[in-house]
Amino acid sequence: MEALFLDPFFILLIASFIGFFMAFGIGANDVANSMGTSVGSKAITIKQAIIIAAIFEFLGAFLAGGEVTSTIRKGIVDPNLYANDINIFIIGMMSALLAGGTWLSIASMRGWPVSTTHSIVGSIIGFVLITKGVDAVSWGKVGNIAMSWVTSPLFSAILAFGLYMSAKKLILDRSNPEKAAITFIPFYSFFVAVVISLVTVRKGLKHVGVEWSDNEMYLFIFVFSFVVGLATAFFLRRNQERIMQDGGIEFAFGLLMIVSASAMAFAHGSNDVANAIGPLAAIVSVLDTGVIGSKAAISPWVLLVGGIGIVFGLATLGSRVIKTVGQKITALTPSLGFSAEIATASTVVAATYLGFPISTTHTLVGGVIGVGLAKGAEHLDFRSIKRIIASWLVTIPAGAAFTVLFYILLRIIFNV
Repeated sequence: MEALFLDPFFILLIASFIGFFMAFGIGANDVANSMGTSVGSKAITIKQAIIIAAIFEFLGAFLAGGEVTSTIRKGIVDPNLYANDINIFIIGMMSALLAGGTWLSIASMRGWPVSTTHSIVGSIIGFVLITKGVDAVSWGKVGNIAMSWVTSPLFSAILAFGLYMSAKKLILDRSNPEKAAITFIPFYSFFVAVVISLVTVRKGLKHVGVEWSDNEMYLFIFVFSFVVGLATAFFLRRNQERIMQDGGIEFAFGLLMIVSASAMAFAHGSNDVANAIGPLAAIVSVLDTGVIGSKAAISPWVLLVGGIGIVFGLATLGSRVIKTVGQKITALTPSLGFSAEIATASTVVAATYLGFPISTTHTLVGGVIGVGLAKGAEHLDFRSIKRIIASWLVTIPAGAAFTVLFYILLRIIFNV
């Protein structure tokens, strides 16, 4: 291995702080994806949202974040291209993290809900372009990610539309909707639990050394989901008098949104922590093995850095983007917000399950548009939607441009 530009300990220390900064940006911006609809529908307060998100974002990142991390780390560019340029590779990964974190922080301060997935992908593309040229980028992988710009919001919109229409038919439009809510909402809660436990057991437990057979896995998922559904039924019956009052239906959905918001935060943590720690995991792998492209397992402490950074970011700057997503696309009620959240969580969890990095931002906006269409297109604020889409289009070029800037600066600073 070529001589490193700095002692490995100090490289690791610097990389960890930069990875934390990127995770901070993700927390500050993407918390809106997991909590914006809950706050916008007034099911929970911003303070409650931050507490719930802090717990489940961290659990999602720590238990189920590993699979997508590998895709980001190895998929956009072939690490073997840098086999003889280890210092350049390390500087490039640091630059990509700095670029992503910077753009996300700027967007968060302005309340723009941008895609963190595309922010870091754009940053890595910028590094490859300045060091190896256009042909070195795995454009096929980039194309797959670009396809998700259309497929993930479309799928989420269709699912959200269907979920809300089912709630409308089974509960909201019934002659006795209060009684129907107490009967059917536990089944929705069961579905939420299936979504969250499927990815936890299948993807997450292997990171902590637990291996289950398929039968054991499905038994656990059923039992866990059944208990969650039972607990939901218990809470609804305890609050039966409140539900029977005027507006009680939305109160019941508000209780369910606490479950769905938790699932959304978990799904988001499992998918988006990869964006923060992918380049950091690549640096750790190089320092541990001396080889770029090693298939060494991702260290738990790396997942820890990403998880803590996300929580810290959402607690400090998250409320600004929450307001954009929760209030400006369409007016939300708990039943609408629940449908959008569960559609988003299901889509993101499926993507994580397949190791496919999609944008939670795009997926959620699709879900919110889906429930807006279920109410009627006139309920959508198309000007806000256009502004959000415009911020998406700027994200990849911004990530690439910032990477080029930081790459040049770091090479000068470390004399590489």
